[in-house]
Amino acid sequence: MTPDSLQHSLSCSPTQSKKTLLCFGYGYVAETLSETLRLKDWTIIGTTTDSDKAEEMRQNGIKPIIFDHNHPISAPFETLKDITHILISIPPNERGDLVYDLHREDIVDMKNLEWMGYLSTTGIYGNRDGTWVSETSEPAPTSRRGSLRHMAEKQWQSLEDECPLHIFRLSGIYGPGRSALNSVRNYEPKRIDKPGHAFNRIHIADIVQTLVASINQPKPSEVYNLADDAPVPSHEVIAYACTILGVNVPPLTSFEDADLAPIVKSFYKDNKRVRNSKIKSDLGVKLFYPNYKTGLDACYEAEKELFELMESPDTAE
Repeated sequence: MTPDSLQHSLSCSPTQSKKTLLCFGYGYVAETLSETLRLKDWTIIGTTTDSDKAEEMRQNGIKPIIFDHNHPISAPFETLKDITHILISIPPNERGDLVYDLHREDIVDMKNLEWMGYLSTTGIYGNRDGTWVSETSEPAPTSRRGSLRHMAEKQWQSLEDECPLHIFRLSGIYGPGRSALNSVRNYEPKRIDKPGHAFNRIHIADIVQTLVASINQPKPSEVYNLADDAPVPSHEVIAYACTILGVNVPPLTSFEDADLAPIVKSFYKDNKRVRNSKIKSDLGVKLFYPNYKTGLDACYEAEKELFELMESPDTAE
């Protein structure tokens, strides 16, 4: 579910020997990146904690590995010796990054490793009262999630001279099937008014194109923010989703009066605007979806095509 030009960006890479990507954590980003890389005949290996998902991955051409704290990679030298690229997206715990905890020495010893990406979060910047942050801004996490990601970043950065580490700090991820459109379809989301507050977001296709750009031109030890050009209040996004779907726009509710679950309320604790200029200047990224309107329009079109395909009569004989 990524633009055709993203596939072309891989075809522009120099002809190289067989590449193998190991995804520690085969989630949304890893799966979408893998779909693109497999078009260029990459081998994909992914970890999961679930045996049912492992079987689903196997059926889709992905080599699965059951991996968690109690199940480290067995025979790591043999398993890792042909890996050329690693993507890590497993959420950290109180000890930091699980892969670092279990296999940091094995990764440092890998002879064929060309690129390693760690997916972090812009939450490591904490609250900046609506001002702008860049990769040079000092991390100051105010949430547990941000603090754990910052710990994991520092763990891997301690080894950046020994492995080709790249850190990607992601804003809120959305894409087809995972956007404000789905929130509006499934329930009536609250439109919260907290003056001066903005959320940062990034379309899944722009995450993938940034990762591909980094794979094509590795710059170990670099840190990149991933966000679109237009941080805005969430109520604007919900209103636009309602407009696309032709439903009534819910009224605004003040943040003070809103009855929000603790997890939702925690997202309003941090207020910052994330600069994305580095991925443009260093990696040549031109965002497919520079704001939520272009992104939601694309999500709607992709979902509409899928719905029409599902509703078409089966004409196979």
